Amino acid sequence: MTTTSERLSEAPARDASKRVSQSVFDGSRLRVVLLVDVFDGAQQQFLEAYEQLCNQVASVPGHVSDQLCQSIENPSQWLITSEWESAPPFLTWVNSEEHVRMVEPLHSCVRNTRSLRFHIVRETGRAYETDAPARGRLQTEVRIGDGVIRHALTFTVKPGTEDKVAKLLADYAAPEPRVDDSTRLLRTSLFMHGNRVVRAIEVRGDLLAALRHVSRSPEVRAVEEAINPYLEQDRDLNDQESARLFFTRAALPAVHHVMADDRPEGTRRALYYPAKAGRGMKLAELLAKADSAATDDPSSQVLRSTVFEREDVVVRLVDLAAEGADVDPLPRDPAQAAELRELLAGETARMELVTDRRSPEV
Repeated sequence: MTTTSERLSEAPARDASKRVSQSVFDGSRLRVVLLVDVFDGAQQQFLEAYEQLCNQVASVPGHVSDQLCQSIENPSQWLITSEWESAPPFLTWVNSEEHVRMVEPLHSCVRNTRSLRFHIVRETGRAYETDAPARGRLQTEVRIGDGVIRHALTFTVKPGTEDKVAKLLADYAAPEPRVDDSTRLLRTSLFMHGNRVVRAIEVRGDLLAALRHVSRSPEVRAVEEAINPYLEQDRDLNDQESARLFFTRAALPAVHHVMADDRPEGTRRALYYPAKAGRGMKLAELLAKADSAATDDPSSQVLRSTVFEREDVVVRLVDLAAEGADVDPLPRDPAQAAELRELLAGETARMELVTDRRSPEV
């Protein structure tokens, strides 16, 4: 008979958090699940590409192990699972240009993929218990979310075209908020600073389904085509590979979200933090700590904060309680503020709001 591993971190277990709905910074191990649909007849090509990828990822810091599984019901369906010491090293790798190059051989033999990431909360079995110290710690508490998935996209436009792009992005018609019976677009906030565009979206339900829905929307398709001539990175939305590469590089995942309890929505602000090379994740972690402390402070104006990070781009999206309120770009704690400054490659900037659209929930 197996028993649940009692191995937790050194910190005592606490009650389930009602504030933090998402975070990659708790230090617990990560399980990554990749569902893959391989083209008929391409299995051998897929295996060769996978072996090459395995050899490369084995040397990535934080990687522990991986498995490749084939469906017993449908030979075209495969499952890749990997284990990581924690989420930050995995995200640093998967969001890098190195990863984009590594997985390139897979795309010619794969019809579709879906990636899922989970912190490990409990384990069973003697094998897990005997090598507990080597395998690392488990997530210490269950996070209680609000049912909303947060994601962002970022890209740059050619200098001198910012006003034209801002007008196009402010004036387009919103897509239908209902994706299907279980998925709905809730909010889209679009900001600019200089020639950098950040579009943050909030979804209830399936994020991938929502992104596909938006990309196929005639309203969105029209504005995307209209801004194409102004983009610094060329793309052809009629070419599947070109579009995939663009949106892969544009993805700006949320790495932390924290909220105060039972308080209404307020004024939305966005700040851009240009990080030194290789320091984006650490910078994001400092901002996450500072905003978690702010939501614990009854005198703070911070209602909720989401930190997005990809390589050297860090964006902090903050909702404030008072109408017209502003947010400090640096943590209140002097030591944290000094540490954050050391991670910056340039000045922190308040981004200009282009549009903020909410969809009524029904």
